[in-house]
Amino acid sequence: MVSANASDNNNNPIKATLEWIADAGINGLGVLPPAEDVAADHLSKAASIEDAINSVIAWRTTYAAGTGFITGLGGIAAMPITIPVGLAASYALGANTAAAIAHLRGYDIRSEQVRTMVLLCLIGEAGEEILKTAGITISTKVCQNLIRQIPGKVLIEINKKIGFRLITKAGEKGVINIMKMLPLVGGVVGGTFDGIFVNSCGKTAKTLFVQASDT
Repeated sequence: MVSANASDNNNNPIKATLEWIADAGINGLGVLPPAEDVAADHLSKAASIEDAINSVIAWRTTYAAGTGFITGLGGIAAMPITIPVGLAASYALGANTAAAIAHLRGYDIRSEQVRTMVLLCLIGEAGEEILKTAGITISTKVCQNLIRQIPGKVLIEINKKIGFRLITKAGEKGVINIMKMLPLVGGVVGGTFDGIFVNSCGKTAKTLFVQASDT
């Protein structure tokens, strides 16, 4: 028997894509470990939470700029076909980075609100604009209490806007995906884009997910 949620995802590929990205980023997939494990590993080697966060961003940026990540991301072939595979891998790694940072800052990354905020980190500065259009006023920080209070209906609208931005970005970055198919030069171009993208996701998450004592 097919669940109502699965049926809904079949009818809404963008929603299914967002859920795949969030699941891969938070729970891990193939060579991509769960965000909680990433956070714990870096925290065990750092002097503070902030050092651990900076370590996550630096390590993930370097990892994204390398090669072989896509081939080791098991299950990516089964994802909803709405964006290129290469970009899906970048989104998953960006979400993993953001989720690890959220966990380090004390957020419940299993909650629907935080899942949405993790996805929001993938679109950088445009995320603030989306929050404003959804009626959420922020300056440069969003505190845990505010995130917890975002109602389900608002989350749905935010997710729709995130989905539109990510699909649009997939079209804009089409040239990058074509370049990735070329030997040597394509690998350099693709790796550079992935590294910059994941670094941006990490910095956005660092700003968005504020420690409770900082609010």
